[in-house]
Amino acid sequence: MKKIISILTTLLLVIILTACSSTTEGGKDTSDIDVVSDMEGTVRVSVAGFPLEDGIDPITGKETIGFENFLKNEFEPRYPNIELEIYQVPWDNAQAKQTAMLQSKDVDLIYSGGAFAAQWMEQGLLRGIEDLIEDDSDFDGSIYLEGIWENSYSTVSYDGERFGLPSVLGKRVTVYDKQLFEEWGVEPLSENPSPEEILEKAKQMTGKNPVTGEKNYGLYFSGKALNASTFVALTHAFGAEGAKGSLDDLKNIEWKLDEPEMVKVMEWLAEAAQYPPIDFLNEKGNENFGTEMNNIAIALDDAGGPVMGEYLANDNKEILDRYEAALNLGPNGEGWVAMDPFVMAKDAKNVEASWEVMKFLTGYETQKWNYDNYTATPTLVDADFVPKEDKFSQKAMEIADISPSVLMDEANPFFSSEIVPAVNGFISNAANGKTPDIEKFLSDLQERAEKWSANQ
Repeated sequence: MKKIISILTTLLLVIILTACSSTTEGGKDTSDIDVVSDMEGTVRVSVAGFPLEDGIDPITGKETIGFENFLKNEFEPRYPNIELEIYQVPWDNAQAKQTAMLQSKDVDLIYSGGAFAAQWMEQGLLRGIEDLIEDDSDFDGSIYLEGIWENSYSTVSYDGERFGLPSVLGKRVTVYDKQLFEEWGVEPLSENPSPEEILEKAKQMTGKNPVTGEKNYGLYFSGKALNASTFVALTHAFGAEGAKGSLDDLKNIEWKLDEPEMVKVMEWLAEAAQYPPIDFLNEKGNENFGTEMNNIAIALDDAGGPVMGEYLANDNKEILDRYEAALNLGPNGEGWVAMDPFVMAKDAKNVEASWEVMKFLTGYETQKWNYDNYTATPTLVDADFVPKEDKFSQKAMEIADISPSVLMDEANPFFSSEIVPAVNGFISNAANGKTPDIEKFLSDLQERAEKWSANQ
């Protein structure tokens, strides 16, 4: 009898322990995670670039948790009855593959580039989410940085309809090398450097370093950026609108490309093109920026990647202290802000379940995972998982919070197809000593823009 009681007691104890210690296949204890929803359904999710499997960070050597294990650890305990079908696509052909998935109705949610998302919405391939937000008393859009929540064309359509939630922010901040400034005897950049300050100090530090005797370059920016990010930041700085109107009414856009403010933008670019290494025209020449062998004083629209990589890998506080982050070129530090969202297919099979998944994949847990493992900059106001040492992400979030969307943006078809190549061509000519006549350059661009709108 005692033996039977002992066996029953043991079995009961096992049952109790099992109930109190739920674990995933990866061994993570999930007993303290509450179920958010018992909703049932299957949601098909396509993600561009997300690593699915666990791995090793090639820079820091630290183990990383892949997307699949993250979902097992964090999503499944919260939504036990929602099944996810995950499809990964590489970034180099994400637009084509995900467009095909939308057209064939083989996907419910997509994570991809913001410009792609804006085009899909314009093509009628995405579902607006305003009704889902209005019907969901638990959803609060104020968890996202105000600048991108209110303004980003990556999540808000040309006519003001919201179609996506912010997921990953691009880092585009002004970074400078304090050591080179000291060697040249130049005062450090201000927290919000003006375009004039950038040029003045870049000019002073282009030439033979007075301490090392080596060739230094005062400035670096991309001479062939697909989004012309430096150009966009300068339009903020000089108050150059470029265009007035709405992207849902392309025919009636009032173009302002030949006004005096835009002349100042191009004059700045013409002079700035004299201070980087000539390979900046091919987005090269800055390979040592962020390292101990650096020879460039100031980098615009930089991410601080090598600096943070070295700090995280080797606890190198010296390299972290050597490089400083500042705001972008706008009067309040504004610049061009890149953001990649999650969006919902127009023909999503299970809208309610897709909405729950969409919120989770742009919420705190997912953004924390993405930062902790892959240093993806969050779009959240309360991103307490970003340490103060990561001044580059902190500064990028500060810029995103104050930067409005303007018509000088990659979501604008004429901007992407005509203005960007023209500006990059202008920069190339200026760097090679053949600066075009600025007023004629802008007058021709204005005429082309007006004809383009007339044909819409």
